[in-house]
Amino acid sequence: MIDTHSHIYGPEFDADRADVLQRAMRVGVDKVLLPNINEESIGPMLQVVREYPGVCYPMMGLHPEDVKENWAEVLDRMEAQLDGMIAVGEVGLDFYWDSTFRKEQIEAFERQICWARERDLPLVVHMRKAEPELLEAMERHKSDGLRGVFHCFGGSKETAARMLKHEGFVLGIGGVVTFKNSRLAETLRHVPLDRIVLETDAPYLAPVPCRGKRNEPSYVVHVANFLTNIYNVSLEEVSAVTNMAVGRVFGSLY
Repeated sequence: MIDTHSHIYGPEFDADRADVLQRAMRVGVDKVLLPNINEESIGPMLQVVREYPGVCYPMMGLHPEDVKENWAEVLDRMEAQLDGMIAVGEVGLDFYWDSTFRKEQIEAFERQICWARERDLPLVVHMRKAEPELLEAMERHKSDGLRGVFHCFGGSKETAARMLKHEGFVLGIGGVVTFKNSRLAETLRHVPLDRIVLETDAPYLAPVPCRGKRNEPSYVVHVANFLTNIYNVSLEEVSAVTNMAVGRVFGSLY
């Protein structure tokens, strides 16, 4: 299995990162993809990649919640560090807590979409309380042959259908699908398994039966097991099909 979205470079893992990755390997998670969020996280992310080559892979992007007045200058510096990245991410729109920089978020997102198009890299897209604006931005670039992941998907079947009209994109499914009050399981009955990739978003959103704990890559197995019931297939098939989706989006990691 591949955890396609994990922030294990963060300080939450400084005391036991090696143990965290060993636990992941023991349950069959052998690749962990690391999305950047701001300038401060670049150094720690790249350090983890250096320490765990062939296991951890870096992305470059400015998270929408980190878009401030100086966003253009930040993106200039990030763009200069795109070489060697497997994706542009984590990018997108988030108006949940604060929409002060709504216009700037949209401009920053569209600039990073252009990075992906120009460098033939996938996009890893974050969306929260910004569905109309984000999908409108995506529509403006639909002819660009983009590919990527709609990270932490938790929406309706109608939203899923709109997202999956972007043929190169898949849905990132994590712990939310296991939550008792989530309707995501019903939504996924309308989504083909080959349009899904597995993720944790560690250290956030740990799945049942680990909810409330710090999330980590080994917990992706709980997400995969939950999907076996939705799709009525084996764990091996969930792993194989989602890994093939990772290959289509990110290119071969093996």
